[in-house]
Amino acid sequence: MSAAAATLEGSDVWRPAINPWIIAITVTLATFMEVLDTSIANVSLPHIAGSLSAGVDESTWILTSYLVSNAIVLPLSGWLSSIMGRRNFYMSCVALFTVSSFLCGLAPNLATLIFFRVLQGAGGGGLQPSEQAILADTFPPAKRGMAFAVYGIAVVTAPAIGPTLGGWITDNFTWRWIFFINIPVGILSILLTSRLIEDPPFLRRRKLRETHIDYIGLGLVALGLGTLQVVLDKGQRDDWFDSHFILTLSIISAAALLFAIYWEWTHEDPVVDLHLFRDRTFGISNLLMFMLGFALLGSTLLLPLFMQTLLGYTAERSGLALMPGGFTIMLLLPLVGFLLSRYSPRWMLFFGLSMLSISLFNMTRFDLQIDFRAVTLARVLQAAGMAFLFVPINTAAYAFLPRDKNNAASGLMNLARNIGGSVGISFVTTLLDRRTQAHLNYLSHNLSAANPALRSMLNGATQTMHAHGASGEFATKQAYALIEAAVQRQATMLSYLDNFQILGIAILALLPLVFLVKKGKPGAVAAH
Repeated sequence: MSAAAATLEGSDVWRPAINPWIIAITVTLATFMEVLDTSIANVSLPHIAGSLSAGVDESTWILTSYLVSNAIVLPLSGWLSSIMGRRNFYMSCVALFTVSSFLCGLAPNLATLIFFRVLQGAGGGGLQPSEQAILADTFPPAKRGMAFAVYGIAVVTAPAIGPTLGGWITDNFTWRWIFFINIPVGILSILLTSRLIEDPPFLRRRKLRETHIDYIGLGLVALGLGTLQVVLDKGQRDDWFDSHFILTLSIISAAALLFAIYWEWTHEDPVVDLHLFRDRTFGISNLLMFMLGFALLGSTLLLPLFMQTLLGYTAERSGLALMPGGFTIMLLLPLVGFLLSRYSPRWMLFFGLSMLSISLFNMTRFDLQIDFRAVTLARVLQAAGMAFLFVPINTAAYAFLPRDKNNAASGLMNLARNIGGSVGISFVTTLLDRRTQAHLNYLSHNLSAANPALRSMLNGATQTMHAHGASGEFATKQAYALIEAAVQRQATMLSYLDNFQILGIAILALLPLVFLVKKGKPGAVAAH
């Protein structure tokens, strides 16, 4: 009994043989590559479609296929790590991602590219949860904040620079290079991982005990999350439940996920350990991570669209406006990691949510005359709030869990962020379309011949067209077209403001949840 206690104690204080910061940098390489790949292909989609002779609707499956397989693997990564060993699973994911990236770059047609994107998404889905679990086991609780800050730099900044980098590569080389650039990074990551990473003793013991495979749970989770991701990605394009395809997939997804929750909760050896949600702090951390993904990816989609469609910016210029926000996060994350070693995560969560909400409300003051500097500063303010959220959320999530649950916890946390991002993108694109139509209908009520302001604008525009050589009838038509375009721009502008306001309210409503997070001294190890 004393020998068993000594072994357990030894596993609890296990630390790697080499410097943990070398491990942190090693595992961050592949994760940065994977997160970058989720956004880098977006801007190159028209080029890919044209090169492969595909339609716009068909080409969007290049993005959807990746997200579907990625979402399926995320919650299963903890279970797969237990079966294969975390180091072996992580290396397998890097290898699969790298090889499939190479094959994506060689794809001769759309069907082949989509198939390889499915493989790429499956490989990428296991990288982030594995890295988080490795960091949680490699660093003692007092230093986890700084370790997660390194991880956060990769996860939060990669989506911001992805579209800009993808556009530059596509313009100067070819779209195939957005996949080929993953190859050297993947090879380097495999070499470093094979030499530097090892599994803790308690994971090696657990691996020997894992023999039973929950095929029903595996199938239900894959079916539910896969169909959910298709619904979120295709819903707005197909007009949601007016489409029989989306309605059918929604019913399948809801039924599969509800049954999966029941099955996994009652099963003796589940592939997804839902009992982790018994810990209040872990459950709240997942909700906060979901909303962080919701706000991060939702606003990251809105801002470039706003700048390109209403302000007339190029893709490169809009990317430059977002870039200082990425640098802000990179500068603040180490500070957040340092503060976490001295203060409770609750204070930083409260500050981060407040800052993020204020930044979103600040964006409701945008107008069609806003300059580059004002947009950039608004993004910087938003980035400052996000920097104070990502690391504290992750730190709080692991604070009261047993170490042998880190793998399962990592998969669920990353799933929450990814699904939150998908829901956020679907939400803002739908709201943008619906609110634009609503504002357009409202503004159109004032466009009557009895409105003196409208008559004045028509006369002024007609005279301007006359001055530029247009005939009488054509000048009048051009004047009406100018007014119609102006009303459309105003309606779209108001729709963006509605989006920013609703996002701000949603984040503000999360503040009371911060006080439900368990209190814990910085660096204290929870008793298990």
